[in-house]
This record gives sequence, structure tokens and C-alpha cells, in this order.
Amino acid sequence: MRLLEPLVADPTAPLARPHPIAKIVAALILMLALFITVDLVTSSVVLIALLVAARFSGLPPRSLAARAAPLLIGAVSLGVFNALLSGSAAAGAAIAMRIIGVSLAGMIAVATIDPTDLADALVQHAHAPSRFVVGALAAFRLFPLFSREWDVLGLARRARGIEADRTYVDRVRAFPGRALGLLVAAIRRATRLALAMDARGFGSRDCRTLARPRALAREDAVLVAGALLLAASATSLSVALGTWRPLIAF
Repeated sequence: MRLLEPLVADPTAPLARPHPIAKIVAALILMLALFITVDLVTSSVVLIALLVAARFSGLPPRSLAARAAPLLIGAVSLGVFNALLSGSAAAGAAIAMRIIGVSLAGMIAVATIDPTDLADALVQHAHAPSRFVVGALAAFRLFPLFSREWDVLGLARRARGIEADRTYVDRVRAFPGRALGLLVAAIRRATRLALAMDARGFGSRDCRTLARPRALAREDAVLVAGALLLAASATSLSVALGTWRPLIAF
């Protein structure tokens, strides 16, 4: 599995069908609920709900777990550090689960959105500049090529005797040179792509039409309402148990 290749969700999955704007709004609601508090109850409830939602996202479980592994390691490390610093294991666990919840909410939302659908939604509903949106979409589509070019650069450099990719020390030493080569290749590709897009008229007119206009539906309102209900329920339960701790004390 290549980390730069985007996850592809099953388009028939329940969480893959809603409108991209609805999924982004729902994820932001849960992120906000986790951001404003540092208690263990709110983070636990939201995280459990997100783990259940991941089963209905249409994303391959192994691929999702592999992508989330670095975030999990970082969150646990920060949690342990805060636990040692504050002397409270509960505080460290709350921070770790809070970071995992925020990351998982964003990951599920982004991974279940098709980039083209998101670009159309931003232009149609958010009235974003089409020139910027189309350019960002083209850049996102090039991400999978970076991993392939990285491997090709490594094979070419080893064939010329420039680098020996046998140990981790060799890989660290070879990283600056290979990264510079990838940067040069990316700039050249971006220049060619920009010229090709300008030649085809992208961004030359203010009045552009959408090939796939999509209106917000009832299921989109249900998704946003569900996120609001989850955030309110988790916060209310924490307040009722007396464990709710705001990030900024008033």
C-alpha cells in the first residue's frame, strides 16, 4: 500500500452517498465538540461512534487502519507525555482519545468524498473560485504519481551507483537528493499541466457551467443532524457526570 495513494470508498456505502458538503459539516461539528473539551467521557463517546461509523464508510478496514496507525502512535505519545507532565493518567488518556477522534472524523469525511464531487460542490454551493478549485483538483489527482516517481528515482539512482538503499541509515542519507529530484520533477509536471489547462480554457471565463450539479437532499440533513445529536449527547453526558472540562476555562 502506498501512503500517497488516496483511499477509495465503496460508493454504495451509507456514509459514502451523502453530499460532500454535508460530510464536511458533520465532521467539523464533531471536531468542534472534541476541540472545546479535554474530558474523557466526551472523547470516548464520540470515538466509539466514529469507530462504528467507519464500518459503514465503505473504506477497506485494513487500509484505513494502516493510514491511521501514524496518527494513533502520535496521539498515544502525546497522551503519555501529558500524563507524565500532569501526573494524571486520565488527563493523558483524554488528550490521546481527543486527538484520535479529531483525526478519525476528518479522515473518514475526506476519504469518502470523491475529489471531483467535492470540487463541484465547492463551486456550486460554496461559490468558490472555479480557477482555484480546478487547479487544486488537478494537484490532488497528481498525488498518486509522486509515490511512483519516488520509486523510479530510487531505482535510477541505484542503477547509477549514487545511492545504496540497503539500510535505514542509507535511506536517510539518500533522502535529500531523492527529494530534490522529486521536487524538480513535480515543478516541471506542474508547469506543463498549467500550460495545458490554460490552452484548454480553464479559468478563462467567469461564467462556468457544472457538468454534475447536485442539490442537498434529505439524507444530507439527517447526517448533519446526527452529528449534532452525537456531539450534544456526548457533551451532555459528560456534564451530567461532572467530568466535562472546557479547553479554555472562563
